[in-house]
Amino acid sequence: MNNMRGHLQIAFESIQCFADDGKLDADELGKLVAIAERDGVFDQDEVRILSSIIKRIKPEEVDEAMRLRLDALSQKLRTR
Repeated sequence: MNNMRGHLQIAFESIQCFADDGKLDADELGKLVAIAERDGVFDQDEVRILSSIIKRIKPEEVDEAMRLRLDALSQKLRTR
């Protein structure tokens, strides 16, 4: 699966993350972001897929770890 395009792998892995309990936690989001970061560049498709995934996170599911992870991702995307 390593030769799969980043955005497709992120989408596939996100299904696995949400399938276990219907939620995405900070560690799972970190794994998805790591896929996008593998080549050192967030391409448009990766940003689009990550944004779509993040929109599925409900406010009541955002704990401190998730908030920190989201803030870090936001910072990375602003500097790209």
